[in-house]
Amino acid sequence: MKHIIPAVVLFCLLASLTAVAAVKRVESVPAAAKCPVCGMFVAKYPDWTASARFKDGTTSYYDGPKDMFGHYFDTARYTPGKRQADIVALAVKEYYSLSMIDARSAFYVAGSDVYGPMGSELIPFSTENDASSFKLDHKGKRILRFKDITPQIIKSLN
Repeated sequence: MKHIIPAVVLFCLLASLTAVAAVKRVESVPAAAKCPVCGMFVAKYPDWTASARFKDGTTSYYDGPKDMFGHYFDTARYTPGKRQADIVALAVKEYYSLSMIDARSAFYVAGSDVYGPMGSELIPFSTENDASSFKLDHKGKRILRFKDITPQIIKSLN
């Protein structure tokens, strides 16, 4: 029993480091990368980039979190032959720091007066405090977590 607790702690630490490494690996967007949802060249909008890395090592890049979620919810449509279950890492550009963060742990502000390359956007933050401050400063309607975002919410942003 006394060996189980350290093993669980070690496993959690390694899983966290793997997720951070996966996010860091996708920080640089190739100049020719096009968003599979809207077709825009992603590198033209470096402050808004998002990405999905698949089991096979390929990466899809997006010009904002909204398109990343659109692809996530309908993966087969935008990347034929792949499924949502094939996605091993999702990353978004944090609004204040402009660093890539894990999309699944981010806080998103919806309904603000800040627009991305494709108009209304989910604005990602690494902390709830930053999201709350932004929401107040930019007339945001609500703060969402990854699990709260639905295809209907994405459709309402279009």
